[in-house]
Amino acid sequence: MNIPKHLTFHALLENSVELYADRPALSFVGKEPLTYGDVKLLIESLQSLLVAQGVQHGDRVALLSQNMPNWGVAYLAVTAMGAVIVPILTDFSTPEVVKILAHSEAKTIIISEKQADKIRQELPETLQAAILLDDLSEISLGSLELSGTISPASRQKPTAKAAVRDAATYPQEEDLAAILYTSGTTGTPKGVMLSHRNLLSNAVNTLGIQIVSVEDRLLSVLPLPHTYECTIGFLIPFMTGASVYYLDKLPTPAVLLPAMEKVKPTMMLTVPLIIEKVYQNRVLPKLTGSPVMRTLGKFKPARKFFHKMAGKKIYKAFGGKLHFFGIGGAKLDAATELFLRDAGFPYAIGYGLTETSPLLAGCGPKITKYRSTGFNLPNQEIKILNPDPQTGEGEIIARGPNVMIGYYKEPELTQEVFTDDGWFKTGDLGNFDEDGYLFIKGRLKNIIISASGENIYPEDIEAVINSEHQVLESLVYEIKGKLVARIHLNYEDIDQRYHELKTKAEKSYQEFKESAGQSYQEIRESAGQSYQDMKDSAEQMYEESRQKVFDRLNEIKQRVNERLNRFSKVAIVEEQDEPFEKTPTKKIKRFLYQQQKDS
Repeated sequence: MNIPKHLTFHALLENSVELYADRPALSFVGKEPLTYGDVKLLIESLQSLLVAQGVQHGDRVALLSQNMPNWGVAYLAVTAMGAVIVPILTDFSTPEVVKILAHSEAKTIIISEKQADKIRQELPETLQAAILLDDLSEISLGSLELSGTISPASRQKPTAKAAVRDAATYPQEEDLAAILYTSGTTGTPKGVMLSHRNLLSNAVNTLGIQIVSVEDRLLSVLPLPHTYECTIGFLIPFMTGASVYYLDKLPTPAVLLPAMEKVKPTMMLTVPLIIEKVYQNRVLPKLTGSPVMRTLGKFKPARKFFHKMAGKKIYKAFGGKLHFFGIGGAKLDAATELFLRDAGFPYAIGYGLTETSPLLAGCGPKITKYRSTGFNLPNQEIKILNPDPQTGEGEIIARGPNVMIGYYKEPELTQEVFTDDGWFKTGDLGNFDEDGYLFIKGRLKNIIISASGENIYPEDIEAVINSEHQVLESLVYEIKGKLVARIHLNYEDIDQRYHELKTKAEKSYQEFKESAGQSYQEIRESAGQSYQDMKDSAEQMYEESRQKVFDRLNEIKQRVNERLNRFSKVAIVEEQDEPFEKTPTKKIKRFLYQQQKDS
């Protein structure tokens, strides 16, 4: 494995360019790729501009953009010169972005034109300059404040080459490389400080469980400011000479499927919601569409056969070349994982946090274990703090070169998340089995203690609810000693029935109107009455179907409770009309609904 001798971004850049100069590195789907040599030239050009703006070793540089090849160019340019990158998620609102800029004391911001309107207000005094990521040109902060578009006349391309640097000024392994803001919706943002060694050691250790080579092609669909995509989907490929392809539009099915056919990716990283939607929308309806299929699906041999057939079609739709389909960021639905296993799909589940750069546990697709996140990565340590004597469950703690420096400007908060002997407390509950596989039970702060003292994990109850047909997602919490489940159903079935009947009525009216053998007046009256009757019937059916939602929720409650232990049974079900609000990695923002229930 060709890895840099020193775990710094300067060493990573030099090593990869030397080994893979003419290989494709970063590209939009369907566009001419940047080679590793091209990336190096762009980095040098950008560094000269940053130096001209006064950016020095240790200065913070913010990066706000959707995924694109130049995102990686900017990330490496900043970190390789010893400055500190502050990647900002595009999901953050304007006030949140400005708050992060102020908290990080960013001297320069590198921003895409699509995100320019995020800083159209009073900016912190520490921010002195701006660079447009799309073409790496310097722009005035005034143009950003006044409008959301950047005129070509306001742009200034760098002309000087990057300043020659003395080796002593290059970053060291322990130097701060990035500050990643994992919050910012309320109060003071929380910035995770990661060193060069944190990030690159995790990349090297991850390669210890999954090989990546120059022949690999990755299609990137997750936001790059998140460590999951940045470390595993960008830094590892760049370290190993692989190619990464980005979408220039949102990853809707209409965009994603043609892209996968064109790129034929060998590797992808996703969050559970993406593959769960594929299973629920494309596989499950066919397996439950008739009484015969539902009956056959109860028998394991038949179920595995149907899953394997469906899996082949999905594998082909994903380009037909995948050997690694990584899933992380949240817990995967049990029914979806069972489908992936039956289908022989090359999936692998990983576990980690931003604070651990991020991966703590994982494994390759050939040795996954059902409901597990794999095992401890090489050269890193994880263990269970104060495990329960009966179950072995307890808080997962970690130690190693991948664990963060701390939270930026938050020494007390940093101290809270470390044990006295230096272990990082993840806040997650889990246990190991006899083979060393890690199983995640849920978040420590989400755990519910029953009246009789048992631990209740809402994530486990949600997994049972989400396995129900027509349930898209759910959230479980406790109110006055009772478990409440908010459920968001698949309303397409209900609305589709109304739409189809209405369409049929309109078609019938047109056919009546065009038929021969009657006077137009007779046809109009007959057709009009027929249309009205069918329209009334459709509207009545629509109203009845909406009224049945409550009954449907209670049926789900009854079936779910039959599958749960005594103290985990749901007492109340509530309808969630709209999809739950989620984080950039598609996890439900529990705290929002916690606030609602407490108010």
